[in-house]
Amino acid sequence: MITVIYCHPYPGSFNHSILQSVTDLLSARGDEYDVIDLYAEGFNPVLDRSGLALFSKGESDDEMVGRYQLALTRANSVIFIFPIWWGMMPAMLKGFIDKVFLKGTIYDDTPEGGMLPCLSIDKTTVVTTSQAPTAMIEPFIQGYFIPNVLNTVGINNVTWLNCDQVKTGTPQHRKEFMADVLEAIAK
Repeated sequence: MITVIYCHPYPGSFNHSILQSVTDLLSARGDEYDVIDLYAEGFNPVLDRSGLALFSKGESDDEMVGRYQLALTRANSVIFIFPIWWGMMPAMLKGFIDKVFLKGTIYDDTPEGGMLPCLSIDKTTVVTTSQAPTAMIEPFIQGYFIPNVLNTVGINNVTWLNCDQVKTGTPQHRKEFMADVLEAIAK
């Protein structure tokens, strides 16, 4: 099972074109997949006071959280598609992590106070778009997001692809990037 986590509000975006191309490829191959489209599904990313009280117990009062957790626990592959805004992920995706990555389902505690992953994702592809050069974003994705968020919960073997200069780049630049994304997914 492949879980695609998509986070962009505009259906006319290049990110949406990436999502469409990825799901077309998965459908053509006959892969079983689930798309979590955070904006289209109206996910509320805010972890409020009552949600925080439940968080410490590994629970949530958001009915979407259970569906998202099931999609992650069933997955052997995950694909993230999102833009880079202000050098990091959109708040919607951060809220998804805050609310969905719960103790007892996504991770557990070790006796020493560390984190034990509950997921076992064999293949992960992180697809981002940015106006900034990829080198500027690399510390956030490679230095923080992958090792301290994804790997910590068992989302492993991560390939990261970023289309920089997404607004000012040429159509050929975006076309070549799309080919790279589909090649990475097809492996």
